[in-house]
Amino acid sequence: MRLPQRSGDQVRIGVAITVPEPYASVLHAARARCGDPWAQYIRPHITLLGPTVVEPDEIAQVDEHLAAVARQHAPFVVELRGTGTFRPVSPVVFVQVAEGLAGCVGLERSVRSGVLAQDTHFRYHPHVTVAHEVEDDLLDETSDALAGFGATFVVDSFHSYAHGDDGVWRPSRDFSLTGSPADAEVSAAT
Repeated sequence: MRLPQRSGDQVRIGVAITVPEPYASVLHAARARCGDPWAQYIRPHITLLGPTVVEPDEIAQVDEHLAAVARQHAPFVVELRGTGTFRPVSPVVFVQVAEGLAGCVGLERSVRSGVLAQDTHFRYHPHVTVAHEVEDDLLDETSDALAGFGATFVVDSFHSYAHGDDGVWRPSRDFSLTGSPADAEVSAAT
């Protein structure tokens, strides 16, 4: 995982949909089992904003922005099913988002605007990473082991995360989705 450099008292943050239990434990165990070096630091999630550095005095503005995003989006259903990979570009195996793509894409687009606007290197592809930076045979084993995995849950919130000096990503704040389906359609169209 590439982390942006910090200087001074800058804070490294991320924004994600946290995968709920009991599914999170299953996915975490699979990631740990393959020896993924990030398993102990990252909860199973669908990224909305990757690691980003902000100044401490910008945190309140970021939180206001994320609260406004949450008010614009309605809860939606996500179904995780099967596996995929970013190989050969990146040594990653993931569980696929089979339903709820539009909800994830709309949230990501809204999160990555305003104070958090930034260019990305790749087109957004919602997923849950289950193996990263391990040997190809371990990537294959993890992909095979989770090929039949399935989970369905309601996304009614997302979290901001802070990256600690110990390398652990910890939830900072919960943002409940309180918009109506019509709000989400308007937000996705813009």
